[in-house]
Amino acid sequence: MLTIPDSHVDLLEAGVGVLATVDRDGRPQMTVVWFLAEDGEILLSLNTERYKVKNLRRDPSVGLLLLDLAAPTRYLEIRGDARVVDDPDYAVADRVGAKYGADLRDFDGPVARRVVVTIAPTRVTAVDVAADEG
Repeated sequence: MLTIPDSHVDLLEAGVGVLATVDRDGRPQMTVVWFLAEDGEILLSLNTERYKVKNLRRDPSVGLLLLDLAAPTRYLEIRGDARVVDDPDYAVADRVGAKYGADLRDFDGPVARRVVVTIAPTRVTAVDVAADEG
């Protein structure tokens, strides 16, 4: 269950997050992603043709960074394990698309499919460097 301090809960409505996965060479691979925060979980809708999905299927270790663009010294880091399941009817993809005013089918080629990635947090770190200086 995702527990976010009240001081950072607004970041769950951020426009984008930065997803970090572990590439096959053991190095981080980062990508800007759209996401939903629902019922204490972070949900992503990802295209199966992307490296991040291949990485997560091999190693479910994941990090998600949510940055406050108005105050970039304030951010939320969520580390955890990813659960990847098929989304053949685009149920989650349509909900993510609705948040961003897009149809995710427009980003998928003829062979791509969609999966739902649910992040099960193992560590949540809320940082506000400016507040810490006071």
